[in-house]
Parts: sequence; structure tokens; C-alpha cells
Amino acid sequence: MRVILASDHGGLRLKAAIKECLKEMNIEFEDIGCDCEESVDYPDYALPVAQKVAAGEYDYGILICGTGIGMSIAANKVKGIRCAVVSDEFSARMSREHNNANVLALGERVIGPGLAKNIVRIWLTTEFAGDRHLRRVNKIHALEE
Repeated sequence: MRVILASDHGGLRLKAAIKECLKEMNIEFEDIGCDCEESVDYPDYALPVAQKVAAGEYDYGILICGTGIGMSIAANKVKGIRCAVVSDEFSARMSREHNNANVLALGERVIGPGLAKNIVRIWLTTEFAGDRHLRRVNKIHALEE
């Protein structure tokens, strides 16, 4: 499994905690920025993550900003991306099991590092259920055409 992650300035500290979690899980990852506390624009980081996941270069993406909302909106503009903003463990599981989300968006101003690590663990280890959920995900794909 390969994961690509990025944050804007509002998600820098939470991204560090998530990188620790990925190391603990022995998951290969690439961090493409940002690496500063100066204000940056979240679409500049969401877009390359989404494009690389959509192209199959990475299995999953993780995006972090202040709320997760801006990153998810930007990522979901890329065809083939199903980015879910998650702030609880149940939604982490359901976004993978039912929606086959391939990008996770988190908000540093919404959740703390402990919960974020639990969300990431659950999200990365939950399999897509398929069956009736596949039919629904395929309908989402059809909207992109």
C-alpha cells in the first residue's frame, strides 16, 4: 500500500502525527507539502494528491487543512476521486466500506492527533464491501461522465 499526503498551513501539526501513525503501520508514504506555517492555498496541495491517486500512482491520499472541507472540495473535482471529510471513527469505516473513498480529508481544528490516528488506522484497514455499494459507487462514476 502506498499513500500520498499533503496539508496546508492549517494542517501542518496534524500531518506530523499522521506521518507517525503511517510509520507505525509500516505504510509507505510520500509527503508533498506544505512544510511551512505561512499561509498557502489548499487547492495547490489537494490537486496533486488527487491526480496521483486517480492516476493509480498511489493507493490512497490523505489531506489535512483546518477543517478538511476545503481540501475535500478541491480533491473531489478530480475525476475518479471520492474524498471524504471524516471526524469520527464510524464515518472513517463507512467512507471506506460503503463509499470506497480513496482520499481522506481531516481537519486539524476539528480533531486532535489521537483521534486522527485512530481514524487513519480504521480508514486504511477497512475494505470496501462491494455488492449493493458497488452499484452506488458506479452511479457516482456515471455522474463524472
